Amino acid sequence: MSSTVAALDTAKMFDNWPSDAGGYRVPYSMFTNEEIYRLEQEKIFRGESWVFVGLEVEVPKPGDFKSTYMGDTPVIVTRDSDGEINVLVNRCAHRGALVCRNLRGNVPNLECVYHSWAYDLKGNLLGVPFQRGVKGKGGMPIDFNKADHGMQSLRVHSLNGVLFATFSETVEDLETYLGEDAVNMIRRIFNRPIRVLGDERQRIHGNWKLYAENTRDPYHASLLHLFHNTFGLYRSTQIGSCTMDPKRRHSLLAAKSGTSSADDDDAAYKEQRAFNSEFTLQDPSVLAGRSEFDDGVTLVILAIFPNLVVQQISNTLAVRQSVTNGHDEFELVWTVFGYEDDDEEMTGIRLKQNNLIGPGGLISMEDGEAVEIVQRAVVREQDKSSFMAMGGGKAEDVNHLITEGTIIGFWEHYRDLMNIGDSRL
Repeated sequence: MSSTVAALDTAKMFDNWPSDAGGYRVPYSMFTNEEIYRLEQEKIFRGESWVFVGLEVEVPKPGDFKSTYMGDTPVIVTRDSDGEINVLVNRCAHRGALVCRNLRGNVPNLECVYHSWAYDLKGNLLGVPFQRGVKGKGGMPIDFNKADHGMQSLRVHSLNGVLFATFSETVEDLETYLGEDAVNMIRRIFNRPIRVLGDERQRIHGNWKLYAENTRDPYHASLLHLFHNTFGLYRSTQIGSCTMDPKRRHSLLAAKSGTSSADDDDAAYKEQRAFNSEFTLQDPSVLAGRSEFDDGVTLVILAIFPNLVVQQISNTLAVRQSVTNGHDEFELVWTVFGYEDDDEEMTGIRLKQNNLIGPGGLISMEDGEAVEIVQRAVVREQDKSSFMAMGGGKAEDVNHLITEGTIIGFWEHYRDLMNIGDSRL
């Protein structure tokens, strides 16, 4: 497709989203249009972005691999015999078949089941069955060179053991891409060796960007999540902040439990279903924990564009990866971890508090439902738009938790990447 045709198609695709709507009025077609989804794969997941692919601790030994996705492109994370991390597109150079069909494991090399082409863990082609034919008949051309037919290898970078990869040769270095706040928060949470405690997977029937909005939305957190509010884990009356990187693509929501007064809470949540001080827990130990960060922050939701959330809720630590499966479906992969030096009691605390998060979590289960009820309601409303003006309708850093500015920042960066036009009013 020529750049001119692509520009015309893009202009038509987004003609219901004028620049004066900015990031605070988003057409519902952004969630329902399959052509837009396909363009996102090119411009975002295979474009000028660093995409989260896993944790180094998931492939600790030479020969270890993990298969995952960047958008809907299958990739393999490997640790080769030199101890280096590689990210390879999971596609055989011969006929395009998936090379790796297992989620994880340890192998000396990678082999495609279709015709047994074999690759080392850096993606170099090692062998082709019958390359020279059989009894002088058949075989590959005499000038066939294995060095020209390896698996596609991507740029990869690790920050404190958090792995990102990119198809781009021009995107800025990872730390510049993330920005100071995100880099510092990743270093804060991944401050020493970690140990994976388990994975959870959730299939959500909605657009991946609805979840990106959700994780940048402090407004909903104490209204939708009754457990959060009722038991004081998160309330909008607490001390908190919402900040973004200079390009407004990533957001950091942080809050400190126990920093609101009873009078503030009663005034803010008067007659709200989200607050009932008479509820109690039959087993309050799910809320028992330890203070482990000197800054006193008890809730962190760090949303990294396009597909990662780094989370601290009390003593639960996790990364959440979004894997796209079309314009109306994505998978959410939760990887829960602790620190290698955690004692037995702390590991028990983390495992029990894990009941707060994940697909059936006492807090997190509502988010998937929220995404799906939006998707179902807007499926035929391509020309109508959302309205996000809480906090002033602008993408600004704030020292409170009543804002939609971080969502607006996401959409402004999205418009830039998708070449929709200037949206920074």
